[in-house]
Amino acid sequence: MKALADLVIELDCSREELVLLVERRWVLPLQQDGDYVFSEADIARAQMILELRRDCAIDDEAMGVVLGLLDQLYGVRRQMRELLSAVAELPEAQRDMLLKRVGGVGKGAADEN
Repeated sequence: MKALADLVIELDCSREELVLLVERRWVLPLQQDGDYVFSEADIARAQMILELRRDCAIDDEAMGVVLGLLDQLYGVRRQMRELLSAVAELPEAQRDMLLKRVGGVGKGAADEN
């Protein structure tokens, strides 16, 4: 966990830039003693947002859309990891049958066209 002042130095940005990210609810740090405290996830997200703004010139209006899409992608990746973990726990015969079926879906659809 890092305080706002520490993060300003680490990310080489202004206090106002970071506060803006919080005000727009793009980053959701905790508050302690009247100051923001950022977790590692908050820091990574703030860094990504600042890089997108600086390096890719994504404006504030588009940033909401980009972050929404990224959040959806991360959610799907998390679900995929959970699904793969559940598949790994299946008995070998069921696991092989499921993987064969899933692997064959794309192939079967391509053959039908």
